[in-house]
Amino acid sequence: MNLKNDLILRAAKGEMTERYPVWLMRQAGRILPEYRAVRNSLSGFKELVETPELAAEVTIQPVDILDVDAAIIFSDILVVPEAMGLEYQMIEKKGPWFEETIRSIDDLKKVDLTIDVEERLSYVLEAIKITNKELGGRVPLIGFAGAPWTIFCYMTEGQGSKTFSIARKILYTNPALAHELLESITTVTIDYLKAQVKAGAHMLQVFDSWAGILGPDQYEEFGLRYLKRIADAITEVPLTLFSKGAHHSYTALAHLDCNTIGVDWQIDIRKARELTGDSKTLQGNLDPCALYASHENVAEYTNKMLNSFENKRHIVNLGHGVYPDVDPEKVKTFVQTVKEFKR
Repeated sequence: MNLKNDLILRAAKGEMTERYPVWLMRQAGRILPEYRAVRNSLSGFKELVETPELAAEVTIQPVDILDVDAAIIFSDILVVPEAMGLEYQMIEKKGPWFEETIRSIDDLKKVDLTIDVEERLSYVLEAIKITNKELGGRVPLIGFAGAPWTIFCYMTEGQGSKTFSIARKILYTNPALAHELLESITTVTIDYLKAQVKAGAHMLQVFDSWAGILGPDQYEEFGLRYLKRIADAITEVPLTLFSKGAHHSYTALAHLDCNTIGVDWQIDIRKARELTGDSKTLQGNLDPCALYASHENVAEYTNKMLNSFENKRHIVNLGHGVYPDVDPEKVKTFVQTVKEFKR
């Protein structure tokens, strides 16, 4: 299928574009009343993730309503540990909860270390196929997965945390366990990402949401090592790596075989460019809270960010996911400001 709008793919590859492409992390859902209407008709978040027709519907909503340049499949990074046998619940206003955790070599018996990804995660792959059919080539579809380190955090901690001290403790007390579990997560993740491409994803993003809680040496050993395996394996479509908070490792990230590096809002984009060089596309990095400002100020903050770009290799986004109580009209202002910006 020929894409009518391939801006984001060209930007990721470093090709010429007429303007900067724009989309938002967590655009599929959260802020849109149309999403909440679908979500409230179901038993919960997981039912929506696991129902391909509805997952496709909410994936397309921001393309229709916000006029973004890409769709991202509605799913969750935690489908991977669940496929490996560690079931999770998504508890309202509290986040994910795992009844079982991995904290010893014996605990590895709780998970399937080698699985048939296309069977276990068929609902995500079916949602990708339906979404592409419904989009009709209007914009590319982004597939995604969590980075091995971030998935490791949830599989060992069992829930969200400000420090993930249980996960980090294992790195010091049982590094052999850490590497064995990270190896298995990485293998499954590569298979999963490749299955998404086979199903029709035009681009992939790997979210390392908890990269920033590790220091540079530990992130090199327990984070970058496994991101490298993923980057080396994914050759079919452009790949974005988003290591939130790991500013100490931006130069190392730039040496991995990815197209794009996601940038959070806690680093100046010029500094990020200095650390990563000119050979990568950067994605980001407006503070999500900027969208609480007036329409006039949203446009002002967006233009300020755009004027700070010193290289045309950019995909415009927030520095993290859009917050659920942001006014969708402010998001439209953000998107429209990017589209009207003259380079």
